[in-house]
Amino acid sequence: MSFLWPQMLLFAILLIPLLIAFYLILQRQRRRFAAKYGSLGLASAGAGIGMRRHIPPILFLMGLSILMFALARPQTVVSLPRIEGTVLLAFDVSGSMAANDMLPTRMAAAKVAARDFVLHQPPSVQIGIVAFSDSGFSVQPPTNDQDAILAAINRLTPQRGTSLANGILVSLNTIATSGQPATNFYSSLTPQPIPTPTAVPRGTYTSAVIVLLTDGENNENPDPLAAAQMAAKDGVRIYTVGIGSAAGTILHVNGFTVHTQLDESTLQQIAQITGGTYYNAQSKDDLLKIYDNLDPQLVIKPEKTEVTSIFAGASVLVLLIGGLFSLLWFNRLP
Repeated sequence: MSFLWPQMLLFAILLIPLLIAFYLILQRQRRRFAAKYGSLGLASAGAGIGMRRHIPPILFLMGLSILMFALARPQTVVSLPRIEGTVLLAFDVSGSMAANDMLPTRMAAAKVAARDFVLHQPPSVQIGIVAFSDSGFSVQPPTNDQDAILAAINRLTPQRGTSLANGILVSLNTIATSGQPATNFYSSLTPQPIPTPTAVPRGTYTSAVIVLLTDGENNENPDPLAAAQMAAKDGVRIYTVGIGSAAGTILHVNGFTVHTQLDESTLQQIAQITGGTYYNAQSKDDLLKIYDNLDPQLVIKPEKTEVTSIFAGASVLVLLIGGLFSLLWFNRLP
């Protein structure tokens, strides 16, 4: 246990013995008075009380001691349940996300669902944004600043191909470097090679989640299943969200005719490897329902907490009990 105001604790240590000494002096004077005037009947009113007379003062002294201890503002480590974690929203920004089979477009529908998810998260949950096409970019490092997160989502625009592994690797790297200055933000510049995340002890990020949203099949290296294995070793769950049809469909994007096919098998394997879940979204309403099921974990986390109020309440309770006994027995306060 530590104290925010240790000087008050030192003051209490010095004062309490003085109060005890003062009470003992008063009791000595009372006994002298009883011995001197007892034969005259002046001390007969206190006869038969015995040790009971000391109980209220002792309780008052205990209450004052606890109160002064509380004034020192004690802190202790308390395990508190709370909703917390890190959620990385990894968006596929390949060209097919501009298709309008999900109105107004797949990308717009994904943004609406993501914004709704962000607005319903508590401040203890940090959310980051990653965009991936044929490479990956950290758009927004994990933060609880909802305005910054929403602005990052709004900046997303469709680009080129699809590399699920780059989306996973950038998300892992973003989680690992959370709280450090970020240098690989989403931009229109030529992408640089994605750094491999530094190895960490198994299960390090058990409260971290990646939501991988894509509408196509992987057509770029590296292997997404190998990236999923890295996530599993770090304890990061990946929830995969597929937009579109596994049977394939013809889309008209920006004047071009594109055939796109959802690789559900790979997305299901990624989710299974990491302990996540695969979802398929055929409409904007499906996306909204999926995000409702992506709640971060309730964890028990030890935190240093000020417990002044507990000791202050205990001191008041002891003082009240002492005062009640004094009023019942002696019709006065000590």
